[in-house]
Amino acid sequence: MNFSNKKVMVLGASGGIGSAIARQLAQHGAELILVGRQAVVLNKLATELRALGSQVSIVTGNIAIDPVSIAKHAIHRVGDIDVVINSVGMQNFGFSQNEPAQATADLFATNVTGPIQLINALLPHMLARNQGQIVNVGSIFGSIGFPCFASYSASKFALRGYSEALRRELTDTAIKVNYVAPRFTKTSFNRGAVTQMANALKMNQDTPELVAQQVIAALTSNRAYTYLGWPEKLFVRINALLPHLVDGSLMKQVRQMRPFTHLAALSSTDVIAE
Repeated sequence: MNFSNKKVMVLGASGGIGSAIARQLAQHGAELILVGRQAVVLNKLATELRALGSQVSIVTGNIAIDPVSIAKHAIHRVGDIDVVINSVGMQNFGFSQNEPAQATADLFATNVTGPIQLINALLPHMLARNQGQIVNVGSIFGSIGFPCFASYSASKFALRGYSEALRRELTDTAIKVNYVAPRFTKTSFNRGAVTQMANALKMNQDTPELVAQQVIAALTSNRAYTYLGWPEKLFVRINALLPHLVDGSLMKQVRQMRPFTHLAALSSTDVIAE
């Protein structure tokens, strides 16, 4: 894909992965619509990108509360939207019995229902033009149910399922759907107890810039699915075919993870959003 003069909507642009995606798209000449909850962060990023010659619009809002209004506002601001990249995410870390009901509801509103409703609101616009591309940034945990991330894993399983179904649904159109699944990424999204746990378990870690490169590559090549990291992408395949082979390894890790759940901020649950 040639991004020059393409209008690209980046959801979660105030987060680490979203901002990295925006910077790389700006280098490719894309016109950007930055969407996020943190107005100060979005304005700072927009100023940075405009100084490099990029055309940038900002839509501030919470996708968990009013995703349809965000979609309508973006269309009203810039007209045609060629690409939407969903890099929104919220994460609960801790044992499930300690996760408040509202934290679970907020997580699914942010990771699943909000993005789905926003994308569904954009689809008539894309279908009318018979043109568009949708990228959902999920997680390796969306293919491998990871202990102490039960609700987060479930939400990313749901996003992966939506992406798969939507891609098949749009088969007779020119609209493309891509799903990109990063592994542990070094952003503020993964902080505090989560970072300490990842370091103790010696998890492989990527930079937001590397993830952004893979998102751009998925867009350019139109790869339906992109899983980042080795051996994580191998574990995804094994877990799909023979999940019992993965059970033992992850069950052992629960014992190592237990001390870090007590460091988490919310009733032994670390709630992180971007």
